[in-house]
Amino acid sequence: MKKKIIFALSVMLLCATSVSAQDIYSIRGKINRAKWRAESAARTVDKINSLAKAKTKTIKISKLPKNLSELQQMPEFELKDEFEVAALVVAVLCNYESNPEETFKMIDALRGPDPLTNAGKFFIEERLENKQYKTFSFFQGATPNNNYTPKEPLKINVHATQYSYPDKTHATLYLKSGGADTERGIELRKKPSTGQWFVVDFNFLSDIRIPVSQDDWN
Repeated sequence: MKKKIIFALSVMLLCATSVSAQDIYSIRGKINRAKWRAESAARTVDKINSLAKAKTKTIKISKLPKNLSELQQMPEFELKDEFEVAALVVAVLCNYESNPEETFKMIDALRGPDPLTNAGKFFIEERLENKQYKTFSFFQGATPNNNYTPKEPLKINVHATQYSYPDKTHATLYLKSGGADTERGIELRKKPSTGQWFVVDFNFLSDIRIPVSQDDWN
């Protein structure tokens, strides 16, 4: 019995030592190559997913609301589409010169749980005082040469890049002004319990080229 055990152990040892160092390196190489291919495939999938998020949507604005009631009756006010919400912010701000207080109420509705602070109101006042044309510049067809008169029907292009969505509840979208060379950003946040998107911050009210009617050099 003891001889049989010794013989079995000898066979096992022989099998174990029959795998050469070259075979071990070969196996390791195959494992590393398989791991690299898997990681490469994962990176490709991530890149495809990111590129799929990069898109431009043209939002048609049914009307420029003059008060909260009119805003709430607009089909875009479902707030389930972040691109539509971004366009609505522009449409609402077009009313600032006519009625600042109603404009603030409408912006509050688009901000959801986080209404405008006094600093936020001052920011809008400072950027749009005697410069209401800034908001109209985001509509299709509006340029300095036509005093930022948009085409009818009113449409706004809203753009998302591959980096616009850091997670499922935050987005930074971009708007193109007819009086600027680069796009301007607007930040939004999704409320999971309702599926609605609300504006958090917007950085698209910086100065642009003045309309031709205000250009002393024209």
